[in-house]
Amino acid sequence: MPLHEIQVTKTARYYTIGEWSEKTRKVIFVLHGYGQLGEFFIQKFKELASENTLIAAPEALSRFYLNGFSGRVGATWMTKEARDTEILDYLNYLNKLLDTLLMDLNPFDVEIELLGFSQGCATAARWFEVHSEAFQRLILWSGYFSEGISEVVSPSHFVDKPLVYVYGNKDEILVQTQFDEFLKSLKQAVPTINIIEFEGGHQINTMVLKQIF
Repeated sequence: MPLHEIQVTKTARYYTIGEWSEKTRKVIFVLHGYGQLGEFFIQKFKELASENTLIAAPEALSRFYLNGFSGRVGATWMTKEARDTEILDYLNYLNKLLDTLLMDLNPFDVEIELLGFSQGCATAARWFEVHSEAFQRLILWSGYFSEGISEVVSPSHFVDKPLVYVYGNKDEILVQTQFDEFLKSLKQAVPTINIIEFEGGHQINTMVLKQIF
């Protein structure tokens, strides 16, 4: 049977920590992983916020119950179903969010950095791909791409912009992948990449955050 699609308006939400004023000089976008919510994910970055730095956490457009039909709720950036459409939808959403936040600021006076965690790595990398001129740096944390980084973003962007990859040496998710081969492919694709390993699992490590920022 034929497939039909229509475009509809959907309300997206995002969370911020930090001052938003003429003193703002840095905006850090942080993209959560599978099954997380922006409201709680952004708390992991609160120590980075200041009168000069704003943290912004967009939330994925699709939400679901984590267990059964009630209780805790999580969000996901995409699934395998209608994959290309979901990617286009969240890119349109993120682009509009970027324009909205920077509307009252001179973009040349503000440094914008982008961090993706777990599933949010692919989302962040795709956003960087289509809007690389807006971001000063891309940080990928505990993400994995089965076909290598070129699956989501062109390595040529990192000739003049930094790429950072962070992972825990006891990551219970990455251990299920071909992770050693993936790290080798990252180094081959982006020789200037900064790879940071920390003691821990599939999580945001506050000490490493302070080291990066």
